[in-house]
Amino acid sequence: MAEITRTSQVPKISRDQIVKIEFWPVDIPITDPFVVATGARVVAENIFVRITLHDGTQGYGESAPFPEVGGETRDSCLTTLRQLAATLIGESAGCYALLAAEMAQTAPFHPAARCGLETAMIDAYCRSTQIPMWQLWGGQDVRSRETDITIPIATLEKSVSLARGWYAQGFRLFKMKVGNDVDQDIRRLEAVHHSLPGISFIGDGNQGFSREECLAFAKGVRRFGGALVLLEQPVVRDDLDSMTAIRRDTGVPVAADESVRSLADARDVIAQSAADYINIKIMKTGVVEAVAIAEATLVAGLKLMVGGMVETRIAMGCSFSLVLGMKGFDILDLDTPLLLATDPVQGGYGYRGAQLEPWHTSGLGITTLPQSDLTTIE
Repeated sequence: MAEITRTSQVPKISRDQIVKIEFWPVDIPITDPFVVATGARVVAENIFVRITLHDGTQGYGESAPFPEVGGETRDSCLTTLRQLAATLIGESAGCYALLAAEMAQTAPFHPAARCGLETAMIDAYCRSTQIPMWQLWGGQDVRSRETDITIPIATLEKSVSLARGWYAQGFRLFKMKVGNDVDQDIRRLEAVHHSLPGISFIGDGNQGFSREECLAFAKGVRRFGGALVLLEQPVVRDDLDSMTAIRRDTGVPVAADESVRSLADARDVIAQSAADYINIKIMKTGVVEAVAIAEATLVAGLKLMVGGMVETRIAMGCSFSLVLGMKGFDILDLDTPLLLATDPVQGGYGYRGAQLEPWHTSGLGITTLPQSDLTTIE
């Protein structure tokens, strides 16, 4: 990667100059164990970030590491945040894209940490210019949107019970976590299918299947008549040959998730025709690179999905702002705030059953209060 150099052009007194960065850990219980093929979470161990500008404007961000998927831990995020935050003091929040690129060079393997700072910078900048964050990305698709709901790997009975509860609230697209046991996965989907009319499935393998197992899974769902609309990351991230074969042999669209952790990864997936969709997650790449990946995906004629780790409405609001700002997001997987036992955020977008409702205040439109263990960088 080419070296990035910068000569600061920020005047000594600038309205959007970053003067303080605060961050603190948050523990939010998950209502049911969030079990995927590669691991499990029972508590969201995240970090909230708040950036204050010279004019007093504040913006919020969130780092939501998921060690079993991305490799980052909260401790590694906190260490990286301390390092990166010091480099942002005195800089202009309006230079968020350049600052994001510099942070990516400094901490290439800590995208969740960078995401927290990027989101807070962008939020603060949008608030200082009095625009909703979605307007920064164009404001081309501002309307209510429907999200799926995630059913973690669980017993057959628990899967049906969870699905019934969400169905009663209006959810019809069920993202089923699979990839540990093909036969049991098929039985779980079949039981949900026979319990609830008019539903469809995403099968999210989280890299847990082999090629042969995924083909058997898709065949099993077809046999009982289930509507399988998408296979998300069925095999290990580097096995693009199998992704291509699964697309061809099942006839079911494939989404690349863990396979795309950078713009270069996205280009590899596109070049090999290994997916129909690319799943945009700001925790995998940071916000600015996520936008670049989304743009490249659409130019190449692929479709967009958007998701997240186990996030609150801070990070998920940033992802929703991309959906509202840009065109082309067909599948929304923006449900994790609904899986948390509490909501520590006030304001911002809201949920009405399966519908995400836009907001019209500046930035993300949210606030939250710092907890204990506050770190301040000035």
